[in-house]
Amino acid sequence: MRHIIAMGGGGFSMEPENLALDRYIVKQTGKRRPKVCFLPTASGDAEGYCFRFYAAFTQLDCHPSHLSLFRLPTANLESFVLDKDALYVGGGNSRSMLALWREWGLDAILRKAWHNGVVLAGLSAGAICWFEQGVTDSVPGPYTALPCLGFLPGSCCPHYDGEPERRPSYHRLLAEGQIQPGIALDNGAAAHYTDAGLFQIVVSRPDAKAYAVEKTLEGAGERVLTSVCLAQPSL
Repeated sequence: MRHIIAMGGGGFSMEPENLALDRYIVKQTGKRRPKVCFLPTASGDAEGYCFRFYAAFTQLDCHPSHLSLFRLPTANLESFVLDKDALYVGGGNSRSMLALWREWGLDAILRKAWHNGVVLAGLSAGAICWFEQGVTDSVPGPYTALPCLGFLPGSCCPHYDGEPERRPSYHRLLAEGQIQPGIALDNGAAAHYTDAGLFQIVVSRPDAKAYAVEKTLEGAGERVLTSVCLAQPSL
């Protein structure tokens, strides 16, 4: 079974007191103490980002590690990646991240990992990268459509409720025909895809939502998708 879990935002880097989405990713491996590797490429391998990953994932039942393309842990990049049970891609500059991945051939390795059953996950840049296109602010100026890896069809827009220009920009890009229809994810919302397509939406808080977004005669329209809340109920 192949898995991709795309988060609009949230997880350890945005909700350090609520690791519900991170715990969900670990669980999807089906392994006892799975090997979870963080890819902080989009942030330029920011040390603080890596530190927060380890601080969070050492609390979970897994073996955390990270991959730096600036300080490679091994001469055999493919064997290192394929040895993992889950790959978790962080946020940052999507365009720069994808360019660096392609230079190192990591895009092809990630596709192989996915076909081998390694769980692929991430937020923001680490969410849109799996789709054909994503809404990005990687280039200065208005939000634009970015060609991505194409493991999943259509487009993705993260931070839908977290950045004021995200929703109108996605609608504009759709209306102008610059981007394909797709899915929009609030901070705290994640779309879980399997071989059969969209399996379910999970959220770390009750008010987080995911939307199916498409082009209409009026420009663009959206439909709220049913979700499962992972947050523990208050006592």
